[in-house]
Amino acid sequence: MRRDLGHLQAFGLRPIGELRTRVVNEEDWAEAWKEHFPVMRVGRRLVIQPTWREHARQPEEVVIALDPGMAFGTGLHPTTRLCLAGIEDWADQGLASRARVLDVGTGSGILSIAAGLFGAGSVLAIDTDILAVETARANAARNGLSDLIRVRQGSLPIAEGRAETETETFDLVAANLIAGVLISLAEELAAVVRPGAGRLLVGGVFHDREPEVRSAFESAGLRICGCRAEGDWLALEAVRAD
Repeated sequence: MRRDLGHLQAFGLRPIGELRTRVVNEEDWAEAWKEHFPVMRVGRRLVIQPTWREHARQPEEVVIALDPGMAFGTGLHPTTRLCLAGIEDWADQGLASRARVLDVGTGSGILSIAAGLFGAGSVLAIDTDILAVETARANAARNGLSDLIRVRQGSLPIAEGRAETETETFDLVAANLIAGVLISLAEELAAVVRPGAGRLLVGGVFHDREPEVRSAFESAGLRICGCRAEGDWLALEAVRAD
């Protein structure tokens, strides 16, 4: 690193000082980040409460108790907040009540928990990372939703106990991923949205990738019916055209 920093001088940058090093103990970074994770309000009613913080719940609040560990999904990133706000909107429209929900790339399980607290009938949460699966299960339990939320390792397509030609569909599908993965999974995501009134909510779309994601979804038979933004990030909502 000292050598490479010296090479930067060739670009005529401002003077670069001496490289300084120090040992950082594992427990320092493993716990220090928690100091910067406050209780957060998202949307109108949702509140994310880190398990190590105190919070006086108000009557109108829907509180998610969360310890994300190493998994993605704290509410600190705009993509998560956008998806949570979208799920809250579904609840306000009466779409979440008793709905069958699929959460693709569940991470900490935060979106699944939000759906469960808003009255979903069942939730299937999947992730390719076993660490995320374990974290999501623990967070579901913290919120009293272990019986409602099934968490398992995997991705699309879902073939659990079904014939190859039979696709399980869901009333509500959430996928907070990244644009490249959303594009590659467009056909599979479209297939698991229940025809008619089913909805798909995707996050992780940077503004300059929106046209590509829209094109992939439309080619897969989806119709974009909503878009919300925070900074340079977007969340798109879609329905199956058939």
